[in-house]
Amino acid sequence: MSLNAKSLQAQRPFTAQRPRAVRGSVSVRAVAAPPKLVTKRSEEIFKEAQDLLPGGVNSPVRAFRSVGGGPIVFDRVKGAYCYDVDNNKYIDYVGSWGPAIVGHANDEVNAALKAQIDKGTSFGAPCELENVLAKMVIERVPSVEMVRFVSSGTEACLSVLRLMRAYTGREKVIKFTGCYHGHADSFLVKAGSGVITLGLPDSPGVPKSTAAATLTATYNNLDSVRELFAANKGEVAGLILEPVVGNSGFIVPTKEFLQGLREICTAEGAVLCFDEVMTGFRIAKGCAQEHFGITPDLTTMGKVIGGGLPVGAYGGKKEIMKMVAPAGPMYQAGTLSGNPMAMTAGIKTLEILGRPGAYEHLEKITKRLIDGIIAAAREAGHEITGGNISGMFGFFFCKGPVTCFEDALAADTAKFARFHRAMLEEGVYLAPSQFEAGFTSLAHTEADVDATIAAARRVFARI
Repeated sequence: MSLNAKSLQAQRPFTAQRPRAVRGSVSVRAVAAPPKLVTKRSEEIFKEAQDLLPGGVNSPVRAFRSVGGGPIVFDRVKGAYCYDVDNNKYIDYVGSWGPAIVGHANDEVNAALKAQIDKGTSFGAPCELENVLAKMVIERVPSVEMVRFVSSGTEACLSVLRLMRAYTGREKVIKFTGCYHGHADSFLVKAGSGVITLGLPDSPGVPKSTAAATLTATYNNLDSVRELFAANKGEVAGLILEPVVGNSGFIVPTKEFLQGLREICTAEGAVLCFDEVMTGFRIAKGCAQEHFGITPDLTTMGKVIGGGLPVGAYGGKKEIMKMVAPAGPMYQAGTLSGNPMAMTAGIKTLEILGRPGAYEHLEKITKRLIDGIIAAAREAGHEITGGNISGMFGFFFCKGPVTCFEDALAADTAKFARFHRAMLEEGVYLAPSQFEAGFTSLAHTEADVDATIAAARRVFARI
C-alpha cells in the first residue's frame, strides 16, 4: 500500500511480506506492486502547460524527461511533505531544490513574511533588513567580508564571473566538467544539472568567443587544473567550482583537492570562487568552506539564504568586493535585489539554523536515510554507491566510487528512472534525475526516513 493510500501510518514490515523467490543468483522477496498512482489532474494541467510554456515547464528538469512519465503538479507543501493536485501525499526529498531546509511553509518563516507583507513587498530602496542579513552572512561565512544581494543563484554566479575578470584584468575562467553555475553563457560549457539530465550538448546561442574563454578541468584532479594554468599562463582570471557537487549527482571532493586549488590560485594570481548556492548554510553553518577548512576569495550563495524566496548573493574579500558599483567600476544592479520579503525569509531561516542541534539533526537523519537506501539496494542485489554531508545526499546505480562527472556517467540511468517512478508510487518524491543531489530538512523525522527506507526495500525487490 502506498503513502498515497495512507500506508505510512500502517506499513507492513519488510519481513512480513511474501516468501523469498529466486531470480538468477540473487535472493529477493516477491512484492506485490502498489496501487497505481492516480495523477489525472496533473496530466491535464501539464498537457495544457505544453501549449503555454516551453516544454510545459519553467525549468527543464521539472519535465521528468529523464525518468519518464509526466511531472507531478504540486498543490501545496508543508513540513517534510508535498501534496499534488490529485491530493497524493509524498515525503519530499527535493525541498524546492534545497531552500526548504527548515521545512516547507515553516510557521515561523511564514509569520515573519505575513508581518512584512503589511509593510510592503518591494521597496526599490535601501532597508535595514539588508544590513541584518548581511551581518549574519559575514559572521558565518569565512570568506565573506562584504556581500551583495541579488535575485538568483544564476545572477550571483554571472556577477562573480564579471568581478573576477574586472579584478584581475584577465578574461579566461576555469570551471569543472559537470558543475553547474547557472545559465550564463560562460557556464553552459560542459555544464551539469538539467544540461546533463536532458543530454544536451553545449547550449546553442553561446558565442564561440565566449566558449573559448571558458576552460574545463576534471573534478578532483589537480593535474588537469595545473595543465590549464600552464597552457594559459597569465590569462586565467579565476576558477569556480561547487565545493561539493550537487549538479552531477552528489560528488564529494577530497580536502587535498580543495587545498590544492587554493594553493594553485594563490600562486597564479587567480581568484578562487566557491559556488555555494547549493551547499551554502546546508552542509555547515559556515557553508562548505567551514566544513572543509578551505577559504576561497569569493563565494556565491542562494537557495537557503532566501528561505524559499527568490534570492542570491555573492561576497568575499573587501578589496575585491569594492570593485562592485557604486563603490567601484564593475557594474551590477537589480530592481528586486535585497527586497524585504527575501531578506525577511532569509533572516528567519538562518536564525532557526543557528539554534543548538539543527545541523546535528540534519546529519543524523540524512545519514540514516542514505545508509538505509544503500543497504536496501545491496540486499536486493543492486550495485549502488552514495553518501551524504549533513542535509545533502545522493547515490548512483553503479559500483563506484564516483569522484567526478566522468565517473557519474557509468550510472544506470534507466534503473534510476524505474526506481524514481516506483518511489513516487510509494509516496516518496525524489529529484527526477540521476544527476541531482537530494535534500532533507529539519522537518524530516526518523519515522519519515524509516518509511522511505521501507518503501525503497519494496521497490528494489521488484525492479
